[in-house]
Amino acid sequence: MGMRRWWSYALGGLAAAAAWVAIYLNLAAVARWTTYSLAGLTPGTHLASAVEFFVFEAPKVLMLLVLVVFGVGIIRSFFTPERTRRVLAGRRESMGNVLAALLGTVTPFCSCSAVPLFIGFVTTGVPLGVTFSFLVSAPMVNEVALVLLFGLLGWKVAALYMSTGLVIAIVSGWTIGRLHLERFVEPWVFQMQAAAVDGSDAPASWADRLRSGADAVVDIVGRVWPWVLAGIAVGAGIHGYVPEQFMASIMGKGAWWAVPLAVLVGIPMYSNAAGIIPVVQALLAKGAALGTVLAFMMAVIGLSLPETIILRKVLRPQLIAVFVGVVGVGILIVGYLFNAIF
Repeated sequence: MGMRRWWSYALGGLAAAAAWVAIYLNLAAVARWTTYSLAGLTPGTHLASAVEFFVFEAPKVLMLLVLVVFGVGIIRSFFTPERTRRVLAGRRESMGNVLAALLGTVTPFCSCSAVPLFIGFVTTGVPLGVTFSFLVSAPMVNEVALVLLFGLLGWKVAALYMSTGLVIAIVSGWTIGRLHLERFVEPWVFQMQAAAVDGSDAPASWADRLRSGADAVVDIVGRVWPWVLAGIAVGAGIHGYVPEQFMASIMGKGAWWAVPLAVLVGIPMYSNAAGIIPVVQALLAKGAALGTVLAFMMAVIGLSLPETIILRKVLRPQLIAVFVGVVGVGILIVGYLFNAIF
């Protein structure tokens, strides 16, 4: 990259960062002006509260997503699926579980890539338990979830969610590995030759990496923004209209059955972090217990029904049941632990 081109990138980046900060710092004032001056709503009403919540949170979350997804897109340019498999293959299982969980946070993963990634991992010598650590971590602890949690609930909750999500991924994968359940993987998986999911190397230049970041913004934010707006709209409705006493009575610390009920309700739901976290914020604001809400969120994101249906192509029902059971128990423990501490 020539010096002149480098300076153009640098100055453009600084200008974009300055504009981002200026807009972000004024979102609260814009939300108040939009709600009470432009829309003419009466302060203190349910509708005004809901509208102000939506007008403030929607651009804030989308701006945070663009910023962080761009950065993670650059990081992901170092971790293609093929390189991830090479890193994990041949590792000792306990260390492999840790690496797999960490790599899951920065590696592209969605339901459509579950089958080829699983086949690629198994056929290149990655232990089954290590593979499951990756499968749990990738959808549950990703940049979308962490950005939304940080933007809506603060860094403490985001850090707690990330750490407990990684622990669940590591421990679940390690437990499944100890059970030696390879016999419940469909036989054709082991008969396949190892085929690269994406054999291309990471981009060679920083110009390529910056393009990877921009492509990640277009791809990820382009796919999740409707979920973000839908989730914030639901959260705004809860924020403005649902009485605090109602949510506290069914999702508060005093209801011992709230955590397992939240997990059971969350497992069959089809959503992602972008859609569920704004709802989580509103539930917490109305008195729901942190542990119960986090358990609900983890069940929705980490044990989604469509993902388990796709995995049925390579796993027998017994192994899927063990996977859901082990991860579900981990989520229950996290829910009760957080309710006891906070």
